[in-house]
Amino acid sequence: MQTLKIALQKSGRLSETSQELIAEAGISLTNGKRNLIAQSSTFPLEVLYLRDDDIPQYVADGVANAGIIGEDVLRESEYPLEVVYRLGFSRCHLSIAVPKEQNYSGLKWLNGKKIATSFPKILRTFLAENQINAEIHFLNGSVEIAPAIGLADCIFDIVSSGSTLISNGLKEVEVVMQSEAVLVAAPGLSDEKRAILDNFLFRIKSVLAARDNKYILLNAPNDKLDEICKILPGMKSPTVMPLATEGWSSVHSVLSESEFWCIIGKLRDAGAQGILVIPIEKMIL
Repeated sequence: MQTLKIALQKSGRLSETSQELIAEAGISLTNGKRNLIAQSSTFPLEVLYLRDDDIPQYVADGVANAGIIGEDVLRESEYPLEVVYRLGFSRCHLSIAVPKEQNYSGLKWLNGKKIATSFPKILRTFLAENQINAEIHFLNGSVEIAPAIGLADCIFDIVSSGSTLISNGLKEVEVVMQSEAVLVAAPGLSDEKRAILDNFLFRIKSVLAARDNKYILLNAPNDKLDEICKILPGMKSPTVMPLATEGWSSVHSVLSESEFWCIIGKLRDAGAQGILVIPIEKMIL
């Protein structure tokens, strides 16, 4: 049987989360990052631990069949890889930031300026699309200190919380692109490799869906059931079962994490009682 080879970041912001995701999908790995290659005894998978910037090339060259990388890294690499699935974690954005004392007046302010960045290709495309003539100064790390030491007028870099910008006396002025972790695949995978990748993705989706949802149980007076059921979005419709106490029913449903507190408040106001919230380990869609 063939094995799917997937490239993961050896260290960095995607590394730990990617490995946790694979473990929660029931795929155990032997060896580990110290050996740079890990085999699974529970799934036809082999993991290659690589530098983040190297993953797109390894996948494009067929050394790995798939990989988990940041969308920003994929865009910067310019390799024509297939984005199989957007994983929703390690979200960030790429932005232009200037010293906080600067009176930034818009994109035209960038004309004639020197911009420090680790993403010259993305920046070059953005400047060309907006007809901005600026000098790009490539730095492989520590981009945020460039204005303070006189190396550049401003920067183009990854922004997550924004705390790094603040601590270096910078302010964010233009968001160029949003980014998150993505599962990518090499073009032209064989049918057998594609089948393994589809099975891998099925498991990953089940884990991610469980993370994003909560299972709730509540007690409701029967005369309030219609109102309560309308509040619950659910996957299809809530499960309703009569309780031993006459005039009451138990209602079961699933809520997404993003709307959880808003919905819970409405349920309570509609007469729901004894609301229990249970984490979901896996959710098969």
